[in-house]
Amino acid sequence: MSQPTPLLDLQPGATGSIYAINQMNPILRRRLSDLGVHEGSVISMKQRGPFRGPVTLECNGQLFGIRLKEAKEIEVSVC
Repeated sequence: MSQPTPLLDLQPGATGSIYAINQMNPILRRRLSDLGVHEGSVISMKQRGPFRGPVTLECNGQLFGIRLKEAKEIEVSVC
């Protein structure tokens, strides 16, 4: 595996393994955990919203969108 990089460095269609989830709102962190998003999970960047809008991600078969602010707190190791 490679060095951890910010999730936002992934291009649409790229996949990575979650290395760390840094300072994030505990409620959102719990919601992501309920979707199976936690350290060690494989996550894919599906698309980026226009005008610095939310990003669409896929993890464990679940598609979801999060704001850039939260996406910046997730580090991945590129697969």
